[in-house]
Amino acid sequence: MLTQVAATHPTVTKAWAGSAYRTKVIEGAAKLGIDGEAVRRDPATRGFTALPRRWVVERTLGWLMFHRRLARDYDALPARSEAMIHLAMIDLMSRRLTGENTTTWRGA
Repeated sequence: MLTQVAATHPTVTKAWAGSAYRTKVIEGAAKLGIDGEAVRRDPATRGFTALPRRWVVERTLGWLMFHRRLARDYDALPARSEAMIHLAMIDLMSRRLTGENTTTWRGA
C-alpha cells in the first residue's frame, strides 16, 4: 500500500502504523523515502489509554462501517473493496460539504 501511495502522492513524507506492523512499515517506508513511525503504547501505563494517531484510523473505520457493504467482507477481489471504500468516502465528504445527515442501514 505504501508503494501505491508513494507513486500517486510523492509529497507524502510520514506514515504511521500500529505496533504490530512496525517492522514492515518502517522498512518499507525507508525504501520509499518516507519516514515510518510505529505508534506504541507506554509499557508503564495500565488499562485503556488513547494512543496518538491511533484514533484517526479507528474513527475512519467507524465511518466506513456506516456503509453496509463494508461492514462485512463480501467481496472476493481486493479491488472491489477498494472501490467501495472510495465510494463510501466520496459519500461521506459530499454529505459533509452539503450539510446532510448520514443515513445508516442500522437505523432503517
